[in-house]
Parts: sequence; C-alpha cells; structure tokens
Amino acid sequence: MPKMTSMSKEEKLKQMTETPVEKLIPRLAVPTIISMLVTSIYNMADTFFVSQIGTSASGAVGVMFSAMAMIQAIGFTLGMGSGNYISRSLGRKDDQASGQAAATAFYTAGLIGLLIAVLGTLFSGPLVYFLGATETIAPFAQDYARYILMAAPFMMTSFVMNNILRAQGNAVFAMVGITTGGILNMILDPILIFGFHMGISGAAIATMVSQIISFLILLYQSNVQKGCIRIRFRNFTPTLSMYGEILHAGLPSFCRQGLASVAVVVLNYAAGPYGDAAIAAMSIVSRFMMFINSSLIGFGQGFQPVCGFNFGAERYDRVLAAYWFCVKVAVIMLTCFGVVGFIFSEPIVTAFRRGDPEVIRIGTLALRLQLLTMPFQAWVIMVNMLTQSIGYGFRASLVAMGRQGLFLIPALLLFPRLFGVLGLQIAQPAADMLTFVLATGIVAGVLKELKKMASEKGAR
Repeated sequence: MPKMTSMSKEEKLKQMTETPVEKLIPRLAVPTIISMLVTSIYNMADTFFVSQIGTSASGAVGVMFSAMAMIQAIGFTLGMGSGNYISRSLGRKDDQASGQAAATAFYTAGLIGLLIAVLGTLFSGPLVYFLGATETIAPFAQDYARYILMAAPFMMTSFVMNNILRAQGNAVFAMVGITTGGILNMILDPILIFGFHMGISGAAIATMVSQIISFLILLYQSNVQKGCIRIRFRNFTPTLSMYGEILHAGLPSFCRQGLASVAVVVLNYAAGPYGDAAIAAMSIVSRFMMFINSSLIGFGQGFQPVCGFNFGAERYDRVLAAYWFCVKVAVIMLTCFGVVGFIFSEPIVTAFRRGDPEVIRIGTLALRLQLLTMPFQAWVIMVNMLTQSIGYGFRASLVAMGRQGLFLIPALLLFPRLFGVLGLQIAQPAADMLTFVLATGIVAGVLKELKKMASEKGAR
C-alpha cells in the first residue's frame, strides 16, 4: 500500500506528468479501490444485517437507498466537479482557482446537506411512500430514514473532501477517512441491531456515527497535511462562473448518481406489485453489483487525476496512454468478477435472505443477467471517466444518463408490464447494452480529437 507521505505541489505536478502511467495509475488507484470496496462492503453490511430482521426490513433499506443515492449524487457532483477543475488548475499551476473551487464545493455541500436533513426529517412519512415503500415496508423505512437524513450534511461534505483529496493525487489521505468510517460501521451494525436490540434504527445510527467520524478525519487531512489544498471560508466563491466550472465537470456525476436514485424509486414501484420479496431481491442485487463495480470505479478514480493533470498540462499523449491502459485492466477485471459472481449467484443472494425462497429465486436470475454485461460496463465506465476528467461535460453526461436514465427508466416502466417479474430482471442488462453502443459512438469522436491535439502539440 502507498505510504502516507506528503509532496509539494511542484513535486506532485512532476509526478503526474512524468511518471509512466502504468506505474502511476495503480499507485493512485490502490487507496481509492480500498476506499470504494470498504464503502460498498459496509453498504452491503447494512443490507445483510437488516435482512436478518425480515423481508420488509430488507426492503426498507432498498427504499431508502434511493434517498442516499440522491445525497451521494449531490455530494459527488460538487466533489467530482470541483476535483476535476482542481486537477486541471494544478496542471496549469493555478493555486488560487484550486483553493476557491475546494471551498465553494465544501460549503455548498454543507448547506444543501443541512437543508435536506431538516426537510427530510419533517416530512419523512410522505418521503418513504414517495420513494416506493409499501404499507408493510414504510414503518421500517421511517425508522431507518430518521438517522440517515440527520447525517446528510456530514455525508455530502465527506464526498466533496474525498474527491478533492483524490484530485490532488492524495488518495491515501482520502482512503484513511473513508475506510475508518466504513470499518466502524461494520463493527457497530451487529452491536446496535442485535446487541442493543435497536433493530433497523441501529443500522441507521451506525451509518450516521461512521459518517461523522469519516467527516472529522477527512477535514483534518484536508487542512493539516502538507501539500493539501486548505478549505478556507475566505476562499468561498459562490459566483456564477465558479458554479459553472464545478457543475460543468460535475454534471455527469449528477446525471449518473441522480438518475440512479430516480431509477431505484421507479424500480421499487415496478417491483411493488410482486410483493416485498421482489423489492428486497432487487435491493440485494443492486448492493452486490455496486460492490463489484466499486473496484472498477476505484481503479478509474486513480486514472482521473492523471487524466486531468495531463490534460491541463497539454500532455495529450499521456491522456491517451492512460485511457487505453485503464480500458485493458478494466475489461479483464470485471470479466473475472463476472464469471466468479455468475457461478456463485445463488449462494450470494441466499446469504442475505436465507429464509425466503422467493427472494432467492428472483435475486439469483437478476444477478446472473446483470453479471453477463460486466465487460461492457467496464468500457462504459472508462468512457465516462475520460470525458468527465478532460472537461467534456455534455458528452460525459450523455454516457452517464444512458445507463441509469435514458435506457433503464423506460425499461423499468415497460418490461414488467410485458414480461412480469422477468421484466424487472432484464431491465438493467438491456440498459447496459444500449449504453455500451452510445458510449462507443461518443468516445470514438473524443479519441479522434485527442489524437489530433497530441499530434499538433508534438509538431510545435
């Protein structure tokens, strides 16, 4: 694992623009992969431990997952948007713009998170029904929502700081904050749920406490460690131009995460007629797929600062080299995970809800169908990260919108009416394949532009 050493900004720029990408990207990716895996594991831990309470409780986690996805969407929009802008600014040696972007994203996330906490708590009853809860799931969902919503300001600002640290190439510092909170969550879950007999509220409290701890660690890393951009209120720059820069780069994240939240709501409504077992099964599959994809997203996040730094420094040849290296690794990685997951799909779903054969039946087929599209998902994710990192916001947004919005939501609305439960199970794989086609068409033009810029730069 990389050591927690600090570099000056000059040393960081030299590292990002001169170290061979085959060595640099894995070095940056290891801590981000660990962060993403731990985050996914403790998300699965919530689902696993709550599922032991009952099928309706398991469904409640699935219902509230859409609200958590929206909180994450806003945090990632501000974090990825400011982070990509910071990487390109550091590549241009513009420290002032970097500090302003960091402060603006942080304080904006805190204010929005506070608003969500207040309004969500006041209207938690109507909220859970809006998110797709049934009469039997709603009481569990409200108990879970109460504490999750209270943690919203800490969750959103943590997402921002995590992305800002990674954008500077300080992924190890980001990893410490995220993994510490994640491990604490996994420890507290069984203690509070079963030891203190707090049920689903215990799972939510464990998440809230872990998010606060992560927030405090990340805040310390950002403001004390050498070589990190300090988050100072005096740099808070809530201007249209600054928000324009952040949102231009962050919009793909919002499209991806925000539409994922909407898709979960649509999924809950589509699954509702088939009972709590269908909602619980699809929730379990979603969490497991997030776990698999998190390893690739973590790897890709090691690619993004390299891409941003070098694009800002006009090293387009390195951007292309980094992209193709990551594509090869990504396809191999997800193909291997897909094969193993396909073989063990039934035991995986059974581990979450052993006492409900209907959950196991629905979840096993849904999981296998999604795992078949793993190599294509790898391509889509890397196309999205490339276009977002170099500031091609519109094209990145189109790719991000494809999987969770343009294709998935219509599929969820149509397929269950035509094919019943099978329609729920095939909606995501169908959306993945259509998004692959869209992403391939978009990236062909982007790669052509990068090759042209690299050629022109080399001819100077």
